[in-house]
Amino acid sequence: MFVAVLPFLWRQLIYLLSGIGAGIANGVAGGGTFITFPTLLALGIPALQANVSTSVGVLPSYFGGIRGFRHQLREHRTIVRALIPSCVLGAALGSFLLLTGSPSIFRTVIPWLVGAGTLLFALAPRITRRLSHLDHTHPRRRWSLHAGIFIVSIYGGYFGAGLGILLLAVMAIGLPYELTDLQGLRNVLSLIINACAAAIFIVRGNLALDAVYMLLVGTLIGGVLGTMLIIRISPKAVRWLVIATGVVTTIRLFWK
Repeated sequence: MFVAVLPFLWRQLIYLLSGIGAGIANGVAGGGTFITFPTLLALGIPALQANVSTSVGVLPSYFGGIRGFRHQLREHRTIVRALIPSCVLGAALGSFLLLTGSPSIFRTVIPWLVGAGTLLFALAPRITRRLSHLDHTHPRRRWSLHAGIFIVSIYGGYFGAGLGILLLAVMAIGLPYELTDLQGLRNVLSLIINACAAAIFIVRGNLALDAVYMLLVGTLIGGVLGTMLIIRISPKAVRWLVIATGVVTTIRLFWK
């Protein structure tokens, strides 16, 4: 492929630009991995190495979101602490499946997971109204929230494209918060999941370091830009943007 033989500086520029695009996507709704992963593949990096390098490279994209939603997050520190074990255990299991299991089986499930998550998020307001008679501290809703976050974290540790959409879908049903609050929680949980997976991948090695360095810079810039964008548009527009991102991501995953 032509792009695989580009000069070093051009390759670095492409890594940087894809990182900025991924950071903006993660700052808005998630799905940044689906920008960086195929970029690394196109530049000749093997699939497994591209996957783990992307997981490490997109990590800074969530810092801008945490900073942008810091006021909302102060009010929900308790729920974040409660969900940390589910995130860490799920991400560790997903990373283990990626490094030791057969990728073909799980890869077949990925488009279905993102598609189901997008549908779940779209229907979340109706489902929430149907569950309104149950207090949000009801054991059934709490159990479903922790189980859902654990399952999504497994996916995040394995691949992660559309992770933010899946997190929003689970939290929109399990928590009685406004979308702005859920966006802040999404950034924190995404950071925890990706950090856990990244730590495992760094220890294991086999990263494409020249790509990772540029992705780290690009996703940090893009994450700040994406958060600035998301704060300035209405919750209804954000909801439709998340749904559109999920639909496009699902179609592209099925296509690939």
